[in-house]
Amino acid sequence: MLALTKVMNKTLLSSRLSCGSAILAFFLIGCGSAVAQQFTLAAFRPETVEPAAPVRPIQPEQFPEAPTHKFWDRDNKVLFATAAAGAAADFAVTHANLQNGGRELDPITRLFSGSTAGLAVNFAGETAGVVGVSYVFHKLGHHKLERLTPLVNFSASAAAVAYGLSHR
Repeated sequence: MLALTKVMNKTLLSSRLSCGSAILAFFLIGCGSAVAQQFTLAAFRPETVEPAAPVRPIQPEQFPEAPTHKFWDRDNKVLFATAAAGAAADFAVTHANLQNGGRELDPITRLFSGSTAGLAVNFAGETAGVVGVSYVFHKLGHHKLERLTPLVNFSASAAAVAYGLSHR
């Protein structure tokens, strides 16, 4: 058995060396073309460098005003309702699959899948988390990310519902 192990180690070592040799050859060929570009340091001599233009500080009134909106405007209400509907559909499909002998694939949701109340708390917390993350983006001025957060969550819920319905 010891001889078999030594042969396997030599084979493994030689395959690693041949792979490493191929990678080394690839980089050497690439470096050859980079060296052929005739790089010179003449452009960096102090007498050839022109002085830069003076730097002026930017005044606050030079910044354009970011469009602001209320957090609970019509668009966000629709997006959060859509995310909540997706989470509710995911809850219903997951609960039905667990009652029929299925198993939860999401490791975080699996912690709460022991009871119906735990599963409901998980999906309600997911929706509250989406609203919270979106609010943080709103306060930081990232309004596109604010709107994108519930869309990504709804997409994930829709994919989970589709998977759960197709694997009943």
